[in-house]
Amino acid sequence: DQKYSNNCNITPGPVRVRDISLAKAEIGILGLVLALTTLGNGFVLWVLLRRRKYNAPMHLFMVNLCVADLVVAFFQVLPQLVWDITERFQGPDVLCRSVKYLQIVGMFASSYMIVAMTVDRHNAICCPLQAYKGGAVSCWNTPIMVAWGLALVLSVPQVFIFSRSEVSPGVFECWGNFAEPWGLKAYVTWMTIAVFLLPTFIITVCQVRIFREIHDNIYLKSERVVSADMKKNLVIFHFPIFKKQASVSKAMSKTVRMTLVIVLVYTLCWSPFFIVQLWAAWDPNPPDQGVAFTILMLLASLNSCTNPWIYTAFSSSVSRELLALLRCRPKLPRRSSMHDHSSDINTSTTKDNQY
Repeated sequence: DQKYSNNCNITPGPVRVRDISLAKAEIGILGLVLALTTLGNGFVLWVLLRRRKYNAPMHLFMVNLCVADLVVAFFQVLPQLVWDITERFQGPDVLCRSVKYLQIVGMFASSYMIVAMTVDRHNAICCPLQAYKGGAVSCWNTPIMVAWGLALVLSVPQVFIFSRSEVSPGVFECWGNFAEPWGLKAYVTWMTIAVFLLPTFIITVCQVRIFREIHDNIYLKSERVVSADMKKNLVIFHFPIFKKQASVSKAMSKTVRMTLVIVLVYTLCWSPFFIVQLWAAWDPNPPDQGVAFTILMLLASLNSCTNPWIYTAFSSSVSRELLALLRCRPKLPRRSSMHDHSSDINTSTTKDNQY
C-alpha cells in the first residue's frame, strides 16, 4: 500500500497491481478531507487573527492548532493525493525526503498542540500560582514553542529512513528502508508511542486532575462553607456566594468541555490508524490491505477537519464572526463579543476566573 502506511513500508518488493476502484475511492476521500481541512482551518484562522487584539490564551492555542492542521492538509494530505493520482511518486530524492519529513511534522504538531492546550488548561486550574507567574499572554507561549520544537526535531529520522528507491527495473518510489529485519516493527512502535500513546497518556492525566480539581473546589468547598455558615446562623448572607460560584464554574467548564471534546475526537480518529499500523507491522501474516484497511488508514486525517469546527461550536464570538463572514456581511460591534466564556475570560490569573 502506498498511502499513509508508506510511513512504514519496508524495503521494496514486487510491485502490486493497482486496484482502480479503490484508488478512485481514496482520491475522492483525500480530496474531500483536503477541502474540509483547508476551508475549516482557513476560515477559523482568519477569524482568530482578526480577534488577536483580545489576546486570549485559548485563541493563541487555536491559532497554532489551525496552523498545525493546515500543515497536515498541505504537506500530508495534498502530497498523498497527488501521489495517488499519478500512481507513482514523481520527483527527485530530495523531494521524497522532504515530503516524508513534512508529513510527520504535521502529525506531531497537531498531536502535540492538543497536548500543549490541555497542559495549559491543567496549569490554569490546578496550578494557578504557576500560571500567574507566566504573566500576560505572549506569542512566545512555552507549551506552544515546545510542541513545535518537538515536532520539528522528532521528524528528522524521516529524512534518513525514506529515499527514492527502485522498486522494479526503471520504476522508482519513495520508500522506507530498514537495515535490520526488526527495523519496521521498531519504527511503527516508536511512532505509535510518540504520536499517539504518550500524548494520550499526558492528556488523560491532565483531564483527570482538572475534573478532580473542579469537583473539589466547586462542590466540596461549597459544602464546607454551607456547613460552617449554618453553625453561625449566617446562611442568608451567603446565598449570593453560591450564585457567583455557579456562574464562574459554568464559564470555567465550557473551555474544559471543549478541550475534552477535541481530545475524544482526536482519540477516535487516531486509534484505528495506529491499531492497523501495529497489526500490519507485528503480524507475520497481516491481512490483505483492502478497502477496510485503507479506509481505516485515512480516518486519521479527519482529526484535522474537526478541530476548527469544535472550537467554533464552543466559542460564541468566533461562530458569530464566522457566520458574518460566510454571509458576506460586516460584523456589527457587539459588547458580548468582547467577552467570550470559552476563551476570552480566561485572561484572569485567579483559579476561579481562569475561564
